[in-house]
Amino acid sequence: MKASDLFVRCLEEEGVKYIFGIPGEENLDLLESLRESKIEFVITRHEQAAGFMAATYGRLTGKTGVCLATLGPGATNFVTAAAYAQLGAMPMMMITGQKPIKRSKQGQFQIVDIVDMMRPLTKYTRQIVSGDIIPSRVREAIRLAEEERPGAVHLELPEDIAAEETTQEPFSASTVRRPLVEEKALSKAIELLQSAKRPLLLIGAAANRKLTSKMLREFVDKQGIPFISTQMGKGVVPETHPLCIGNAALSAGDFLHRAIEEADLILNVGHDVVEKPPFFMQRGERQVIHINFSSAAVDPVYFPQTELVGDIANSIWQLNQRLEPAAGWDFSWSGKVRQAMEKHIAEGADDPHFPVYPQRVVADVRKVMPDNGIIALDNGIYKIWFARNYPARHPNTVLLDNALATMGAGLPSAMMAKLVYPERKVMAICGDGGFLMNSQEMETAVRIGLDLVVLILNDSAYGMIKWKQADMRFADWGLDFKNPCFIKYAEAYGATGHKLEKTEDLVPLLEDCFALGGLHLVDLPVDYSENARILNHEIKEKSAQLE
Repeated sequence: MKASDLFVRCLEEEGVKYIFGIPGEENLDLLESLRESKIEFVITRHEQAAGFMAATYGRLTGKTGVCLATLGPGATNFVTAAAYAQLGAMPMMMITGQKPIKRSKQGQFQIVDIVDMMRPLTKYTRQIVSGDIIPSRVREAIRLAEEERPGAVHLELPEDIAAEETTQEPFSASTVRRPLVEEKALSKAIELLQSAKRPLLLIGAAANRKLTSKMLREFVDKQGIPFISTQMGKGVVPETHPLCIGNAALSAGDFLHRAIEEADLILNVGHDVVEKPPFFMQRGERQVIHINFSSAAVDPVYFPQTELVGDIANSIWQLNQRLEPAAGWDFSWSGKVRQAMEKHIAEGADDPHFPVYPQRVVADVRKVMPDNGIIALDNGIYKIWFARNYPARHPNTVLLDNALATMGAGLPSAMMAKLVYPERKVMAICGDGGFLMNSQEMETAVRIGLDLVVLILNDSAYGMIKWKQADMRFADWGLDFKNPCFIKYAEAYGATGHKLEKTEDLVPLLEDCFALGGLHLVDLPVDYSENARILNHEIKEKSAQLE
C-alpha cells in the first residue's frame, strides 16, 4: 500500500476519530488517504486553533488528539499549541508535511527544521524517512503522548515518503499497567497522617483523571480531611462538598492560605510543576506527602519529606483502605476559613451595577450552567474570578489553562468540548483581547453545526495586564484598544450576535441562547475597576482577621 495509507491505518488502529488542521500540497497524499478512512477531518481557519482543539480532545478523553499542518509557516503556527499541550499535560500529536527529502527541486524554499524546532516543546519529534518505519513511529509517538506525564508529540511526513510503497502493517496498541507505590513509603505516609493534628489535602492537575477522582471522593468521605485544589485540579472532587475550602486562584493572601498556614501536614496529590504550589515551604514548618505518578521535582519552595510514587488512584485507594480517621485531628480552623471564603464570594454576586462586575458574571453563569455543563475559559483576569468563585461540580467542567496560560484557546477548547460531549451545554468565556486572537474559528463552529454560546467580557483593553499595572503603581497607559461591533461580526460568520444593555438581562439571555441552539456571541461590557481593591487588598485584610 501507499505509505500515507499505512499512516492513516496506524492512526485508525490507535482509535483516532478526528484530525484538525489545514493541509498544504505536501500533505495531499495523506489527505487522499484520509478521504477514504473512518477518521473525520475538520478543516480549521488557523493551525494554532487546530492544535488547541487537538490538545483539548486529549485533555477531555485521555486519548491523543491529532492535528495536521503543512511545512514551514503551517508547522510554525503549531508552536503555541505544542507548548499548550506540553505544559498542560494534554496528549496531542502534530503531523506536518515537508518537501521531498530524497530529491529536492526547490532549494530551501519554505524549509525550516521543524523537528529541531519542536524538540524543546514535545516529548517526541521525528522525521519519517521511510514508509516501512511508519508503524513503529506512530505507535511510539502515541504511547509517549499518553504515558504519564502526557504531552505533545510530533511526526514529520515528507511528501515523497508519503507517496512511496510499503508492505508493512500497523502495530497493535500495547497494554501498560502503571507501577504501584512501594510498601515502606505507604507505611511512612500512614504514620505521618496518624500523628498529624491538622492534615490538609491539596488536589493538583495530575489528579484530574477519572479513576483518581473517584478514589479521592471516597477518601475525603471516609477520612473527613478538608481539601483545596489548584486551578487545574478544579472539580476533581466537587467543590460543593462540605469539606472543600476553596480553589488556589491567587498566589497568596486568600482565605484558604490561612488553612494552609495552620496545617501541620499537607497531602499533596497530583502536584504538577507547571502550577506553583499554593504554599511556600520552610524547613520544619510542616510535613508534605507527595503523591504522584513520578517523584517530586525539588526546588526552593517545594521539597516533600515523603513521596508515594506510582499510580495515583491506587495510592489513594491503598491509603484509604489502611487509614482510619485519627481522634486527634482538628479541623475547626478549616471550617472558619470555609465560612469566611463563602461569605466573601457571595459579596457582589447580585450587584446590579452596569457594566457588570466580574463577581456578578460568575454567579450568573453558574446559575445558567447545569452541573455537567462545561465552561472553557480563555486567559485573562476573569480566569481568577472563575477559578475562585465558580464551584465546579464535576471534573473537567471548568477548562482553564494555568500552565502556559495562553490567550486564544478559549473558543477552540469550547468547540472541542462540544464535539466530545454534544449533549452538554458548553460556553466559551473570553476576554475581548483573547477572543479576537482566534475568532476566525466561528466559521468552523458554524460550518460543523455546533450549538455553542460564546461570552465576550468586553472592557476594550488587556485587562489582566491593566490590573498588574495598577497594582505596581504604574500609569494607566498602553493597554487600551477599540473593538468591532460584535453583533455584526457574529452575523458575518452566520452566527447570532447579542449585546447586553442591562445586568439583569444576562441570565435570561444566556438561557435563550442555549434554548435556541446554534452559535451565539454575547457582547458583555464588564467593569474591572474593583479588581485591585478586592483581589490585592480586601481579601488579604479580611483573611488576616482570621489569625
